[in-house]
Amino acid sequence: QVQLVQSGGGLVQPGGSLRLSCAASGFTPNDDYTIGWFRQAPGKEREGVACIRRFDSDTYYADSVKGRFTVSRDNANQSVFLHMNSLKPEDTAVYYCATDVREPLVCRAMVTWAAGYVEVWGQGTLVTVSS
Repeated sequence: QVQLVQSGGGLVQPGGSLRLSCAASGFTPNDDYTIGWFRQAPGKEREGVACIRRFDSDTYYADSVKGRFTVSRDNANQSVFLHMNSLKPEDTAVYYCATDVREPLVCRAMVTWAAGYVEVWGQGTLVTVSS
């Protein structure tokens, strides 16, 4: 059974940086998968933020975070990281990592429409950007 466990997050001032981690378990060493990062702000729908695939160079970023957020991976430990720089108050949200065990989605699809499709979610972590 695939599970995702998140860590990181917290309170940061505008312009600051944070790193979120997402540790997967249950995949075999040969499984290809895509992990997406999503966020949900109070009163708003969940939106895709960034994505990375395990075995190729496929990544994708939402326009709202492009140039500020970077996603990276550690395949040996089945972990994915979201490096968030130049944080803004509007980045305040609960952040989730997610994946789908049915198929490794193309990252563009993961970010742009798969929030209602993917089945495995991390527990979520709150990021608050405030002075």
